[in-house]
Amino acid sequence: MKYVKFGYSLGVYSAFLGIFTYLVLFIGAGPLAEFLPALAALKSVDSGPAILSLPLVPAVVNNIVLLLAFAIQHSVMARKEFKALIAGLVPDDMERSTYVLMTCLVLLWIYLAWMPMPTLVWEAYGTISHVLLVVFLAGAGLVLWSTFMISHWQLFGLSQAWHSLMGTQPPQEEFTEPALYKYSRHPMYLGVLMVLWATPVMSVGHLLMAAIWSVYVFVGIGYEERDLLERFGDRYSDYMARVPQLLPLGRRQRD
Repeated sequence: MKYVKFGYSLGVYSAFLGIFTYLVLFIGAGPLAEFLPALAALKSVDSGPAILSLPLVPAVVNNIVLLLAFAIQHSVMARKEFKALIAGLVPDDMERSTYVLMTCLVLLWIYLAWMPMPTLVWEAYGTISHVLLVVFLAGAGLVLWSTFMISHWQLFGLSQAWHSLMGTQPPQEEFTEPALYKYSRHPMYLGVLMVLWATPVMSVGHLLMAAIWSVYVFVGIGYEERDLLERFGDRYSDYMARVPQLLPLGRRQRD
């Protein structure tokens, strides 16, 4: 059974790599097609057919439902109350991989069912366009890098499956401030915001996604920090007092 669990976690992780990469392309394929024309053929936030979308509803309603489905799944399944609810159904060493799998399935639904709303809100050209694309790609890199600053393999379920396979106990989680976490409490969320907003071509559909997921980012931060305060107490409270929430500006020294 432990080999099945590890195979399951490895398969989910492999799927995540592909689906995360496609999320970057789904949001940015249009502007990036200037440099890689083949990307123009991909389904993106601004182009392509909709499959498995909600019947008989306008595009804006369909897309809002898709975005909220991701936000709800991503938040609810991460809470300890939900983990306790499914404890008898999903083994502890498979819980994180199952969470990642469900995230992948919801993202896949978004890619398939999204109805493009391509009316332009703004369009940038020349140097400004190129700068925005650099910020976009830097944001995508920051999201991935942030996972390695903490515990990439644990975050995506492979560490738990590996320890189960080896018959060892995972190390006890400790509070640390690695790399950019010394200057920003949530560099991963900062990267997400960069990906959402740094675009030379902002359509109505892209704006809808950026707005709803930005609200979700700040709601998610609130829930995450509540859990971290409960887990680490004064250490995290002190961290919040010293380190800015997002932008790495104004870090305060310990008294």
